[in-house]
Amino acid sequence: MASHHIPPPQASIQVGDLEIPEEMAWRIRDRLRLDALRQRPRTPWNRLLLGLSLLGPGLLVMFGDNDAGGVVTYAQTGAQYGIGIFVPLMFLMGIIAYVVQEMTIRLGAVTRRGHAELIWKRYGPFWGIFSLVDLVIANILTLTTEFLGIRVGGTYFGLSPWLTVPAGLVFVTGVLVFLRYATWERVGIFIAAFNMVFVPLAVACHPDWTAVGESFVGGHWILPGGFLSATFLLLLSANIGTTIAPWQLFFQQSCVVDKGLLPGDIQASRRDLMLGVAGMVLVAIAIIVLTATIMGGNADGGSLSPRVILATLSQKEGHWIAGLFALGLIEAGLIAAIVVTASTAWAVGEALDLPRSINASPSRAWAFYAPAVVGTAIAAGIVLIPHVPLGYLNLSVQVIATVFMPAAMLFLLMLLNDRELMGAHVNSPQRNFWSVVILVTLIVCNALYGIATVFPHALGGGL
Repeated sequence: MASHHIPPPQASIQVGDLEIPEEMAWRIRDRLRLDALRQRPRTPWNRLLLGLSLLGPGLLVMFGDNDAGGVVTYAQTGAQYGIGIFVPLMFLMGIIAYVVQEMTIRLGAVTRRGHAELIWKRYGPFWGIFSLVDLVIANILTLTTEFLGIRVGGTYFGLSPWLTVPAGLVFVTGVLVFLRYATWERVGIFIAAFNMVFVPLAVACHPDWTAVGESFVGGHWILPGGFLSATFLLLLSANIGTTIAPWQLFFQQSCVVDKGLLPGDIQASRRDLMLGVAGMVLVAIAIIVLTATIMGGNADGGSLSPRVILATLSQKEGHWIAGLFALGLIEAGLIAAIVVTASTAWAVGEALDLPRSINASPSRAWAFYAPAVVGTAIAAGIVLIPHVPLGYLNLSVQVIATVFMPAAMLFLLMLLNDRELMGAHVNSPQRNFWSVVILVTLIVCNALYGIATVFPHALGGGL
């Protein structure tokens, strides 16, 4: 059946005695489009169209992962530690992100249920409320860093935060509330593509490529205070927090469900995720190399605000480099705000058994959209508070994401090992092993950072 024969649903559809909600009707329409593409002759062009149609959740979650907070964290990391240990660590972070997010693909495609809904129905209201509150708080904190990026990026061009932050809020909520899923996804991917601007910026600053290569074998590692210093552990926790965060688990699983992906689409979704991870790692390394080259790897990363980063770039490399970096900050804030806000809407809708699809019209599903809009507005309001310590706020939010992540990972692992839910797609022993390694690493990292913060000399390091 050709896609142009499929009428766009306007409201619920009556099929015999069954009434299909409008959001489900739109999802069916999107599936029929995919089926129509699969039935076409297997020419290179048709294969490309089918592949592009299956892209979305993986790209969005990983480029959303390179959010404004992530950009600033990578910049602070490069300024503090130079072209060193964090460059190869980004590859490790990419592998960790893939292992974690691949599980959400299988969980969503097999169960056709979102993460919040499964926790609520599988483990009861107590743990459902716990995970939901955990997510909503973490999302509001994360969104503050996104509007921080929009505010600072706009300020560089002389725009008032009272213009840029409300405009960003209106854009993000408008995209969520008034677009259907397919259009929302394409708008998100279009904005996410501009995340790659940091790669040519890094090249334009003429970094020491020999040092980049040697960083993979331990050369040029700057470790003031050692591996157990509070500064190193702070930035390590922040980089982990910007690579894997609770919102990503909820977002990608719900995204897979809302897109209507099925078990047969798992392999294509893995390729989508791989592409997103590759882009995330490339951009992260580019930002670290850029700021390491410009700032020499000896700045005080903990107090390095986005304004200082832009001022230094402008002074040493010129206004066009700093201007593109500022635009990158705005883009990173926008794409992340779009996906994080959606993760809040999906999670609340799933937990409270509300309409839970971006395909749902605002008149019918206002209760689905309202919590996400309110949470996003709160985050935007926080950023407009005068004299907010932007640098420390950003790092703190990333570290908090790391602290919240073990509980989210534990629920994910339990669900993936539930054979009644997953059937043949249950986690293998190898996947369980590496997932447990990641979980233990998160817990150990959190514990070491806590000890180093409260007892600065207990681990032999210092601030």
